[in-house]
Amino acid sequence: MSYDEDWPDNTMENRIAEVRRTIHPVSVDDLKRIADRLFPIATDPWCVRFNEFLKEHPGAKFYQARTPERAEIIYCAETGNGVWFLPGMGKGILQPKALQAMKQIVDSL
Repeated sequence: MSYDEDWPDNTMENRIAEVRRTIHPVSVDDLKRIADRLFPIATDPWCVRFNEFLKEHPGAKFYQARTPERAEIIYCAETGNGVWFLPGMGKGILQPKALQAMKQIVDSL
């Protein structure tokens, strides 16, 4: 089961409520500092891809939020892409249900 799919609706509702409460714009420079914290090994494939994505979208609007489980979410409004990180536990690409929720939340800001 992925982090953001196949969960009971109330869990997704709780996550959406926490994301709405914590979401804020984040700069590319801030994301680079976040990447340094999340990916202590520069050759980590996730680190490489994350930094490539930032270089490909230097003027994009990014948002950061967290869930009740303390997962960090990074969302790019321009591309509609996002990732989640549970520091020290796991990471993944946001799936369609979560991407739809992120778009609605960002559009309502």
